[in-house]
Amino acid sequence: MGIGKSKTDPCPLSLSWGKSHSMDTSQRHHESDSKKPEEISLRGAAEHRNATEMPTGKQEKAEGVEEMPEEEAEEEVFLKFVILHAEDDTDEALRVQSLLENDFGIKPGIIFAEMPCGRQHLQNLDDAVNGSAWTILLLTENFLRDTWCKFQFYTSLMNSVNRQHKYNSVIPMRPLNNPLPRERTPFALRTINALEEDSRGFPTQVERIFQESVYKIQQTIWKETRNMAQRQFTA
Repeated sequence: MGIGKSKTDPCPLSLSWGKSHSMDTSQRHHESDSKKPEEISLRGAAEHRNATEMPTGKQEKAEGVEEMPEEEAEEEVFLKFVILHAEDDTDEALRVQSLLENDFGIKPGIIFAEMPCGRQHLQNLDDAVNGSAWTILLLTENFLRDTWCKFQFYTSLMNSVNRQHKYNSVIPMRPLNNPLPRERTPFALRTINALEEDSRGFPTQVERIFQESVYKIQQTIWKETRNMAQRQFTA
């Protein structure tokens, strides 16, 4: 997260080297003269190849050195928030992410649609919820139509109940565009004070919820949990 050059076939001269010893002196002399340019050419190509190609072992080692910092940097990121949303609400989720990051300085954050591709949804959901301090549920009209969204919010709520440091980490939010009416909101989410973007008290709500001290506590627990898992894996 290269590929070495293919080796040049060293056999073009093998046809001329396979001549019979019964040839006369003039023929051998003629062959000897004709081989000189080819030998020089081959020697030059070999020297050029040796100078430019790196042995496979060293090449892999160099590649490993280059990849390590990027992987370590990715492992060290503990997000401020993740936004769980319906598939049709990706643009709205991006708008809310930009609002929180740029207007309120709450960063870094991510939306679920930007989680790594090629992995199972459950793995991404676990990484999203446990790799961030707050889980924002984007309550729109599309939210209840998406069975996956229902599973997301139930899973997030159970995670916040079962893990003490995740208490109050699930934040329902009604955005400006296409919000889900309060009366149609699932009962489990109505028990939690939701962020109302169209409310005058929205900035105050944001400041009260996304506190840096809470983030630091969760980040510390996250690092300790990850280090413990790594030690068990290598033991």
